[in-house]
Amino acid sequence: MIYIFILFLFFQPKALSCTTLIVTPGATIDGSMLVAHSDDNHLIDQRIIYVPAMDHQEGELRPVYCSAAAIDEFPQYASFFYPRINTTDRGPGYNTPGFPQSIPLGYIPQVAHTYAYFDGSYGIMNEHQLMFGECTDGAKVQLDPKPEKLIFYSSELSRVALERCKTAREAVELMGKLIDEYGYYGTGETLPVADPKEAWVMEIAPSPDETGGLWVAKKVPDGEIFVAANQFRIREIDPDDPDILFSSNLLEIAEKHGWWKDADGHLDWLKTVSLGEYNHPYYSLRRVWRLFSMVAPSREFSPWVEDGFTRDYPFSIQPDQKLSVRDVMMLIRDHYEGTEFDLTKGIAAGPFGNPNRCYGPNDGQGDVGNPNRELLGAWERPISVFYCGYSTICQGKADLPDPIGGILWVGLDKPSETLFIPFFAGVQSLPQSFSQVDTAQFSRDSAWWAFNFVANWANLNYKAMRADIVLMQDKYELKMLELIPVVQKTALDIYQSNPDLAREYLTNYSTQNA
Repeated sequence: MIYIFILFLFFQPKALSCTTLIVTPGATIDGSMLVAHSDDNHLIDQRIIYVPAMDHQEGELRPVYCSAAAIDEFPQYASFFYPRINTTDRGPGYNTPGFPQSIPLGYIPQVAHTYAYFDGSYGIMNEHQLMFGECTDGAKVQLDPKPEKLIFYSSELSRVALERCKTAREAVELMGKLIDEYGYYGTGETLPVADPKEAWVMEIAPSPDETGGLWVAKKVPDGEIFVAANQFRIREIDPDDPDILFSSNLLEIAEKHGWWKDADGHLDWLKTVSLGEYNHPYYSLRRVWRLFSMVAPSREFSPWVEDGFTRDYPFSIQPDQKLSVRDVMMLIRDHYEGTEFDLTKGIAAGPFGNPNRCYGPNDGQGDVGNPNRELLGAWERPISVFYCGYSTICQGKADLPDPIGGILWVGLDKPSETLFIPFFAGVQSLPQSFSQVDTAQFSRDSAWWAFNFVANWANLNYKAMRADIVLMQDKYELKMLELIPVVQKTALDIYQSNPDLAREYLTNYSTQNA
């Protein structure tokens, strides 16, 4: 408990700094769509919440709540790091007694029916296999929320999309309309969004006009992998490209503020709305390099680039070999092992090869400011960090009914020391051990605290304890992966005659397995 308390004091939550990736069906062994996200958010709200499907009355309004993940806590809107939302209008999971009710920034018209979905700091996956990732990006402009004027951040955008959409393109178009009409505040954001067949990347920045917002979206080619790590990844905006969408006022606002002119040719999104890197040189791009180099070593990407606007790393690439869910689990557990940046080596790793590094003076958050400044040095920023709250891998399959084909793999706390647990898209609830977590109060009934304890304990002798942890990960994850096709076959047999009973079966399996 003392160690946890010290970490909490040392790392007061600010903006979130995550890693996210997409593996399209043509790049996976079994034709699955995979979207992964490590929610590196310090000690804030780590609950995975199930929001049930709901019917709504005509004329009803949907409240849009402020998100502390955007910049910081906003007490005037009862927006805190915990609970992230406190309300009775999203099922029992978000009704947290003893805390003030969240105050809406504004309202949008409600629809007749909203879909069930899994929720975290951002929306994760809905009952129709629509899935999200996320990472925060540095942007030239960062705005506070304004009631009725700037009411959306990426967290609520993704939730509305999961409530109302079945396809990735539909989600992108809806979120774009919401930004245009209701305004966007907070940090820059990258939102991977996918369905079982198609994947898009949407990137968002606040507008210097302090109304609406700026956004672009680009389709990820099938057979390729996309990676983002706290830096915008979309570059040229070709208005004639059917696989690119963008806000109608983007060119006008960019020209108005001297960020771009028509003589420059196609607008470069990254250069237009950001300063390049996120925090310091290589904070973001080193992770992009690492993931690309692991999935496509034949490309021989260099870890060294000219600056934060490099073109050395494409938007997406084909992997040398097709990937599995387990491969993605291993990717997001990485500390640069076996490279010149290996955090388990060197003096700082100590006698037991500990890859964890506390923030130094050059390792703070980098939503704003100059990320390209020259520094005397900083720690390498790995994919797996000790302040990760949870990580998710969303898996979608087009050849199965949505309740059976969609799987959310959840790993609580640090990816390298966690187990990924599967929950089917068709479940009707989540176990309390995953949906009731308070990081300020230890509980033996909380799965997050169990994994957090393991990750913390491993710091005593990381090399030896990590070996034991890997044995358990192999034992249980491989067993779960082996059972998934059996569970899906059984569920499909039931689904043919009784879809509701199939959902009950999937709920029971997911709960008992967890």
